[in-house]
Amino acid sequence: MNLFAEATSRALVSGTTASALSTVALAACGARDCRSVFAPVNAVSHWLWRDAALRQQHPSLRYTLTGYVIHHAMSILWGAAYEALLYTDGAHRSRWHPYAAGLGVAATACLVDLKATPRRLTPGFERKLSARSLTLVYAAFGIGLALTRYARRP
Repeated sequence: MNLFAEATSRALVSGTTASALSTVALAACGARDCRSVFAPVNAVSHWLWRDAALRQQHPSLRYTLTGYVIHHAMSILWGAAYEALLYTDGAHRSRWHPYAAGLGVAATACLVDLKATPRRLTPGFERKLSARSLTLVYAAFGIGLALTRYARRP
């Protein structure tokens, strides 16, 4: 397999795992913070549906599916950054290195998402969740990035 195909494959897997784990965290935190497991994912679809998406508490194809697809696509992009970081980083210093890198990429994603991105393109779930919940969501994202990398190690 050529280098580009391998990198793409790794980003798809790590990004998908991070997306799934962080979506579980979004649902759990949404149940606690806004009494809806769907509201935080629905909020992501504000990219397309503006403020109407931020008010949605129930599942729907329009808001929930769209929100998840956007979240998943962005997770794969961050997965590519994670895989590039590990590729250029060389040999792993310890078995915990992929987790440290994953949490570092998650922290960077958080900073970019919540501080450097125009409000119109933020994830949206930050308007539904507490700061504690956001920390849990981004931590789950970082751990999700690393899980597949750790599983691939010989």
